[in-house]
Amino acid sequence: MTEPILPRIRPAIAALAPYRQGKQAGPDAFKLSSNENPFDPLPSVAEALQHTTPINRYPDATAGRLRARLGERYGVDADQVHVAAGSVSILHQLILATASVGDEVIYAWRSFEAYPSLPLVAGATGVQVPLTAESRHDLEAMADAVTERTRAIILCTPNNPTGPIITSDEFATFVARVPGDVLIILDEAYAEFVTAPDAVNGLTGRLHEKHPNVVVLRTFSKAYGLAGLRVGYAIGNVAVLNAARATGIPLSVTSAAENAAIASLDAEPELLERVAVIVERRTRLVEGLRAQGWDVPDSQANFVWLPTAERTDEIAAAFGENDLVVRAFPGDGIRISVGEEGSIDRVLEVAAGVR
Repeated sequence: MTEPILPRIRPAIAALAPYRQGKQAGPDAFKLSSNENPFDPLPSVAEALQHTTPINRYPDATAGRLRARLGERYGVDADQVHVAAGSVSILHQLILATASVGDEVIYAWRSFEAYPSLPLVAGATGVQVPLTAESRHDLEAMADAVTERTRAIILCTPNNPTGPIITSDEFATFVARVPGDVLIILDEAYAEFVTAPDAVNGLTGRLHEKHPNVVVLRTFSKAYGLAGLRVGYAIGNVAVLNAARATGIPLSVTSAAENAAIASLDAEPELLERVAVIVERRTRLVEGLRAQGWDVPDSQANFVWLPTAERTDEIAAAFGENDLVVRAFPGDGIRISVGEEGSIDRVLEVAAGVR
């Protein structure tokens, strides 16, 4: 049988593996693979989902009500806020807007799995800078990697999947070394879980005002528990965000997502109480693992990192056999989300058994 003639696909795209989502969990298992919020939606947020634009009508393409609310919250104009279907969508837009063939995008590695695909899809070249021995961003090495071809730099703080932060002092030293025409994307998807007093905070620090080449990303997926609705936002210079908006897919933020995000902001005190519970569980998990002898980095997110190296597959399988679905990065380590209360002791029990 003659093989059909197919459209030509860019070789780099044909070789690119699709994003690998964390495994789904069975009815009796704890899903600790996707950094989701383990709590059910608040009643007020669930109620907001009942009052959305009829699904036969398009949503507001600008997410104007949410942008206005976020602008009020952070003391910026609504045009300085960009909303899209998750912060990763905004990352994609920003890279498309700044980098193309012959350009470079710098990011730390290991970091968020989506980062390597972003420059590749844009036709640019990704430049990976290894983490330090403490699983932290090596900002000095990242600044050294900047060339005349560099168009964007992605910083993930706290870093996914290892957990450590970038400090305010470290960021100040770094941004001073980066040319002003290079975009710095501060990916703060887990900012609400941070308790370290010296951590950089792009929004309370108003870094977008001090440095027009800095864009700060946040999401409603993690602390706010709206992962299934896909809504994130960026705050930064209007011209930079307009470029991102120009590359985005129109109408990608549904009215349900916008309503739920606004309701979540209204309910923020209740949600932050839940965040405090997750932080307390994280602390117990880190302390318990370290007491067993694991070299666990100082996580400031809603997950912990086990540097399991060549034993990664073996140890991940042991967690799976005990109904704990974790995220394995073969050859490197295992990321374990902080989940339900009942999962904490089980994680520690399995970890002790494979230590």
